[in-house]
Amino acid sequence: MTRHQLREQVFLILFRADFYDEQGLKEQESLFTDGLKDASEEERVYIRAKYQAIMEILDEIDAVLNQSAAGWKTSRMGKAELTILRLAVYEILYDEDIPTGVAINEAVELSKKYGTEEASSFVNGILAKVAAEHS
Repeated sequence: MTRHQLREQVFLILFRADFYDEQGLKEQESLFTDGLKDASEEERVYIRAKYQAIMEILDEIDAVLNQSAAGWKTSRMGKAELTILRLAVYEILYDEDIPTGVAINEAVELSKKYGTEEASSFVNGILAKVAAEHS
């Protein structure tokens, strides 16, 4: 899988976070990663590890988003857009292997595919502010 495809898989499993309790999420994680038939074991490990790393600091990520998204608390955001933002904020602030510009660009591309018509502008604006505030 390409880095883009791996990121999309992380997005897809992370999207489930708002719909299941802790036990349900563990089950979903197993079902999801076991269902990745075209993924190597190394890719499954990468997807699972990145997902778990994001989940461990989800409250911190949401706090950053709530601070940066003037007038838009995470509770008001669309689930797809929120998930994309969570993934991108993690990459910007906590993943030293991914340049900020790449994280933002990838988030915009995911928002074009999974978000509403205005999602790409919304995501780009918030992530630009996050990047500026934390650079």
